[in-house]
Amino acid sequence: MGIDWIKHDDTVLAIIIPADYEPDSTEFVTPDSYKQQVGFVIYPKDGEIVPHIHHDMERNILGTSEVLLVRHGHCSVDFYLQDKSFLCSRELKTGDVLVLVNGGHGFRMIEDTTFIEIKQGPYVGVQEKERFQANR
Repeated sequence: MGIDWIKHDDTVLAIIIPADYEPDSTEFVTPDSYKQQVGFVIYPKDGEIVPHIHHDMERNILGTSEVLLVRHGHCSVDFYLQDKSFLCSRELKTGDVLVLVNGGHGFRMIEDTTFIEIKQGPYVGVQEKERFQANR
């Protein structure tokens, strides 16, 4: 199963990387311009990552992006356009990765589900998001 790009016109709302997706070599799924860089970095047995540091760099980021790893469970995710209109739904299962890029989203749990959530900080509180009524 391949990567699922959730799009509306030319706008990417999300990327779903299924648990069974296995590239043969290092591959970044997201373009360099995205707020979150998500990819597979692959090394052979006995390979190494040379010790390194990351330099302080100022970046100007507008908005918040999230990456969710379904640690275990099964859920449905609903995707919404920026105007809060419903676009589509997809199911996520254990091991799937969801990269949220634009628009809105909501989740319905089909089984007990645990996510690992990764997003840029710092967290400034509940004013970061606007909740709205689902209209699927």
